[in-house]
Amino acid sequence: MAAAFLVFGIILGIYVLVYYNFIKGKQCRSDTCLKGKTAIVTGASAGIGKVTALDLAKRGARVILACRVQETGEAAVYDIRKLSGNNEVLFMKLDLASLSSVRSFCKTFLNSEPRLDILINNAGIQDYGKTADGFNMMFGVNHLGHFLLTHLLLDRLKACNPSRIIVLASSLYSRGKIDFGNLNPPSDKLTHIFQSYCDSKLANVLFVRELANRLQGTDVTCYAVHPGVVQTNLSRSLPHWIQIISFPLVWLFLRSPADGAQTSIYCAVQEGIEMYSGRYFANCQVKQVQSHARDDAVAKKLWEVSERLTGQVN
Repeated sequence: MAAAFLVFGIILGIYVLVYYNFIKGKQCRSDTCLKGKTAIVTGASAGIGKVTALDLAKRGARVILACRVQETGEAAVYDIRKLSGNNEVLFMKLDLASLSSVRSFCKTFLNSEPRLDILINNAGIQDYGKTADGFNMMFGVNHLGHFLLTHLLLDRLKACNPSRIIVLASSLYSRGKIDFGNLNPPSDKLTHIFQSYCDSKLANVLFVRELANRLQGTDVTCYAVHPGVVQTNLSRSLPHWIQIISFPLVWLFLRSPADGAQTSIYCAVQEGIEMYSGRYFANCQVKQVQSHARDDAVAKKLWEVSERLTGQVN
């Protein structure tokens, strides 16, 4: 029995060391106040987005939760107001799988809100099917929806500079590819879903790179963020049996949403990182990306193709 307790203690000690050194990740230590600032956080009804929105609200910001489902969005508003003591937290409906919904959201926001200082493109999906506009779900939501959202809000961000744009990417960008001959691949198998997700995260990194080039001289900066491997409902549409089997590993070895939100918060509030606009951050520090994610020609072409696909140019 004593030997069993000893073994358990050793395993527990090793786990604690691994958790605090490799899983938990670095924390944002900035005490920046955001009173008088306005922020939008997409996908803020749960997970990383909700934690991010709560942090911004605690700093005094006016925070817009841009969410697809009204019931969960309004519930998140209630929770964040209660926890932060900040009543300037609002829900606005946004379905990134519909370009018309993105346009409607932007019209409502621009007509009702005079400021935009921080845009956090947090929402993400790993799902089957097509968007309302016929795009691969992950390319359509993770990239095109946020591309159009950012495009339509850029003038307001420029008018309120210095301002920031944060895009949630992933280290899985490294396994992504941009195939301009097949931007709309099928997503009816798990392997297709995984590859499409990786491709969309590479698109996020390239989008931020090109966006930074186009924003030079405007005092608007942008950053791609890897949150770590986090316990979220991102894979809620995967088969139930996979979710059940993976639950113990998820619980033990994935970051909490609070830990996963730290780099997004860091890039939103940390002073002195403006020189890194267009770069990729993980664990609250800038990281070098692989060569295919630094290809300016591909980034520029992706921007131009995205403009056409979202109807921003003929």
